[in-house]
Amino acid sequence: MIKRLNIFARKNDGIEGLAAVEGWIAKSFDPKLMELIKVRVSQINGCTHCLHMHRQDALKMGETDERMLLLSAWRESQLYTEQERAALAWAEALTNIREGHASDADYEAARTQFSEDELLTLSIGVAMINAWNRLAIGFRLQHPADHKRAA
Repeated sequence: MIKRLNIFARKNDGIEGLAAVEGWIAKSFDPKLMELIKVRVSQINGCTHCLHMHRQDALKMGETDERMLLLSAWRESQLYTEQERAALAWAEALTNIREGHASDADYEAARTQFSEDELLTLSIGVAMINAWNRLAIGFRLQHPADHKRAA
């Protein structure tokens, strides 16, 4: 893999702005649920760097290995609450926007589980992890195992 720009080694107002939004989200929404969302969106986008980081963060917050393992099959598992299911469906709808244009059914399910402010914050959180995934993939941020292999 060709080494690209290290976006975290540079002082950049845009990256700092994204980090500031992340700080606001962390104070405004259930952080454990947001980590679950970040892992799921990173799975969809295939971002190994973000998958590793957010899986580790979720585990530190008390998430289980079993739920992390089954996350890509959350619809078939009984391990997730109705609120988590609504959040995961909404996150998938916003991430795969081209496929279903955020269906009314997914919106209604999320709307019944979250206040308007929570739903907006959840949606901004989904937008943010999609942005981070695109930056990490575009600039080839690597998973720690890839760093070890390259060395």
